[in-house]
Amino acid sequence: MTEPALHVSNGDSTDVPGTGLAQRVLYWRDSLHEGPVPDVGPEELRETRAGFLAASGVDDRAEGSAVFAERDRVLEAGRDGEYVLWFEADLYDQLQIVQVLDRLAGLGVEPSRITLICIGEYPGIARFGGLGELTADQLRELPATNACAVLTSDALELAVDAWAVFRAPAPDRIAEIAAHRSGELRFLGEAFDRLGREYPSTRDGLSLTERRVLAAVASGAADAGTAFVRAAARETRPYLGDSWCFLIMERLAHAPVPLLTASDDRITGQTRLSLTGTGAEVLAGRADHVTINGVDRWIGGVHLRGSRPGWRWDEGTEAVTRW
Repeated sequence: MTEPALHVSNGDSTDVPGTGLAQRVLYWRDSLHEGPVPDVGPEELRETRAGFLAASGVDDRAEGSAVFAERDRVLEAGRDGEYVLWFEADLYDQLQIVQVLDRLAGLGVEPSRITLICIGEYPGIARFGGLGELTADQLRELPATNACAVLTSDALELAVDAWAVFRAPAPDRIAEIAAHRSGELRFLGEAFDRLGREYPSTRDGLSLTERRVLAAVASGAADAGTAFVRAAARETRPYLGDSWCFLIMERLAHAPVPLLTASDDRITGQTRLSLTGTGAEVLAGRADHVTINGVDRWIGGVHLRGSRPGWRWDEGTEAVTRW
């Protein structure tokens, strides 16, 4: 007897079991847009990701290396059957999609056995935040819409390439993926464009997220929770959770020359925030955050370090460039 399809989703807030369409569901949890994702073997990558998440203090699911190993085992165990992937358009999900598809390609799974359900909007929801907002009945309708596609070999090859580009030690091909248009991976290019904007800007040394946080505080957001809401509202597709945003605020507040003043060492939604004089200068483009404070941050396989990290987001060309 043929095993039922393995359904893979970005998290258990999406009621895939409630649809009645899935007997087996695997949740793929990892915030790949933050921390190191180097080009190493599966075991080393699991250890690297688990160590980073634990050290970050925002891993409320305790996604240790053993949990990641079990996740990978379940995915591999279904290699002779069908896969149905339930994901969204934002950066968080698009990175997970290419990771999953790279694994499936490595297992020799034919693209015709992979169905992708992926949406960026939903009728009647003005600012769609994710599949978790939909009821089981609404989710059940998606396979009959254009949100559902059986993958082609071209789409699978693109996903494998995108995963390699993301994990590479240099970001010189991000623009290539950002410019790509795919009928099945409709949101991948947009997501990689957003990824590029997390590099320090040539304008002020800030990532786009950092600039939006500082702008929110400058415009009157007195606490971290309000600053997060205002910064997130500026995103075309909200992908960053509040805990990760608070960690970014901590980096700005604990820098050698702080850009923010915070009422608590460990920032929560209630932490009071204000812009420092240096923060105001950087936000205005009259000073450069990286030149002043340096940087020590991973974006995929790229490790940005020091006051001249080698790569910036060029505001003029809207692309990651050598610096």
